[in-house]
Amino acid sequence: MTVMHQNLRPYLRLPLLLLAIAALLAAMWAGLLRLGWPYPTWHPALAAAHGPLMVSGFLGTLVSLERAVALGSTWSYTGPVAAATGALLLLLGWGGALGAFLLAVGSLGLLILFAVILRRHPAPYTAVMAAGALAWLVGNLLWLSGRPVHQAVYWWAGFLVLTIVGERLELSRVLRLTGKTIALFGGAVTLLAGGLLLSLFLYDPGVRLLGAGLLALALWLVRYDVARRTIRRPGLTRYIAACLLSGYAWLGVGGLLALYYGGLPAGPFYDAILHSVFLGFVFSMIFGHAPIILPALLNVTFPISPPFYLTLALLHLSLLLRVAGDLALWFPGRQWGGMLNVITILLFMGLTIRTVVHTRNAD
Repeated sequence: MTVMHQNLRPYLRLPLLLLAIAALLAAMWAGLLRLGWPYPTWHPALAAAHGPLMVSGFLGTLVSLERAVALGSTWSYTGPVAAATGALLLLLGWGGALGAFLLAVGSLGLLILFAVILRRHPAPYTAVMAAGALAWLVGNLLWLSGRPVHQAVYWWAGFLVLTIVGERLELSRVLRLTGKTIALFGGAVTLLAGGLLLSLFLYDPGVRLLGAGLLALALWLVRYDVARRTIRRPGLTRYIAACLLSGYAWLGVGGLLALYYGGLPAGPFYDAILHSVFLGFVFSMIFGHAPIILPALLNVTFPISPPFYLTLALLHLSLLLRVAGDLALWFPGRQWGGMLNVITILLFMGLTIRTVVHTRNAD
């Protein structure tokens, strides 16, 4: 039975990855609907599922799958399987409550997985990533309980931000960070966590405090992350560093906007805050980490070519147009910025698939 389970695990990876990609595609379509593009939809609730599909269906499945592969136990795949199944139900428009429940189960699976990791490797960075898994679970439970999406979305943002900065703290160990430097990092994380908790009771002050935490983390990362050194190296290392540093800039922008505008339930300023973080920061990390994650999941090499830099530049330029449209209350800029966001991500996906196929054929 153990051998059968071990043989099953590699066959789970590709279907889960494909379901995550399907959730991403559906989330982008839903995002275009929310921006007012007059496209058909296969079920009326699709536009409202934009955030859950993007965060829990796509990113949550990927993060859970990455951790399950690293842990190497069959049970650890429970989280990504539940999250991917929940996303499938949401994008098909079947059993919305069941889909939300399965996404919550997926986040609980990741939290349990991190409890195991913490027991094996107790460290500040694993604690921060575990806190991110907890934030994902809280956000999913808020949404499942019927709370408005704008109250859950910052918990989802906390999940992704804490997961990423925890990983960056882990990689920064090579720099031999001082106690003071780690204390500054802990202070920034505390601001973010405090803002999340406060937002449950006092939404506007909570979002502003969270914004201070995002800004503090962005400044810490720009100052202390290893990317400041690796940007000088050639090849893949430089590309990853360029993705990271540009993403940190957008994290700072999101923090500043949250500090200034506070707890908004909807509207263009709310859109600017969220997409500075989710698109500018998180997708910069995705662009930079794909050459690391995909080889681990698919057993391929991943060379970087100049078109990858072009897609990174297009991501930032299209997001700049969108955010400028938001802040200037210029609807066409916001709408076309969103469309170009989608086109850029599709270009990156196509380039990534082409690179993987070419590498496999070369091998």
